Amino acid sequence: VSYTTGKDKIIFVTKEDHETPSSAELVADDPDDPYEEQGLILPNGDINWNCPCLGGMASGPCGEQFKSAFSCFHYSTEEIKGSDCVDQFRAMQECMQKYPDLYPQEDENEEKEEKSSKDLEATPVEDSVAKEEKGSS
Repeated sequence: VSYTTGKDKIIFVTKEDHETPSSAELVADDPDDPYEEQGLILPNGDINWNCPCLGGMASGPCGEQFKSAFSCFHYSTEEIKGSDCVDQFRAMQECMQKYPDLYPQEDENEEKEEKSSKDLEATPVEDSVAKEEKGSS
């Protein structure tokens, strides 16, 4: 039995599963493995979609839209890099909005709201200080 929460996959293993010998093969640092410790961009310039640094973005329900937008940006030759990729990024954003549990966007909004409320709180104080200074001169 397995289920996914966020980026983590939780797998329940039975006693029998543990007693069965594993069929997984461990290969000691294969120098020909193109995904081994390569980072985001492979030596040939291609994007390494298996890079852990992408946090699974390339494989979720919006993986194709993410790959399309990211590829477009990566290979963009425009003076303002990625300026020719607006449609792809819009498609990715629209897809992600359909899956708020997988792609939470509250953080940005909460920060903006906190900043704007702090700005609003600070403004009256500054105004009243300025008025007092004007009045006392």
